[in-house]
Amino acid sequence: MKSKIKNISIRQKSATEVNNIYSVSFEQGGKFMTKEATKTLDVVKILIYHESKKAFVLVKQFRPLVYVNHPDLAIRYELCGGRVDKPLSYVDIAREEVLEECGFDVRCEDIQRVTQVVTGGTMTLYFVKVDDTMRVSDGGGIDNEMIEVVYLPLDEVRAFMFDENMPKRPALMFMLSWYLDGGFEI
Repeated sequence: MKSKIKNISIRQKSATEVNNIYSVSFEQGGKFMTKEATKTLDVVKILIYHESKKAFVLVKQFRPLVYVNHPDLAIRYELCGGRVDKPLSYVDIAREEVLEECGFDVRCEDIQRVTQVVTGGTMTLYFVKVDDTMRVSDGGGIDNEMIEVVYLPLDEVRAFMFDENMPKRPALMFMLSWYLDGGFEI
């Protein structure tokens, strides 16, 4: 970055169980600025491939934040995943999420780390293969989660990616692109 950032000050504006909102003031290129920032928890996301169905296992759920801006897009397709909100390794949390949301009991050593991106916090992306012998429940989430498990056949991936009537998160698009680019062997 050409211009240095200096004189940074951070003031907390509000806090919830999940997000903390801050006012961040700083000087850059001789100009003083103030921006609002949200501190969030790190997350893990997992692309699940069902070997015998030759399909990806996705989740579909209602997102209130999306509803506020686009009510017609508020039920969207996503990767299985969740917040890093307990003292476990990221891969252990990924394993728990696969079990809770999709109903598959996978081994940590079978979960492949793909990459980590920065979204505010970090988002660590994983890949795992499953089959029916690993199914222990219907999934659907825990507590008040209402998650629908859906299967995306491999031969429909490209059409799904470009179907704007099927709202999806950028992380899902990234991981499907990773697959199309040869991310794993079937």
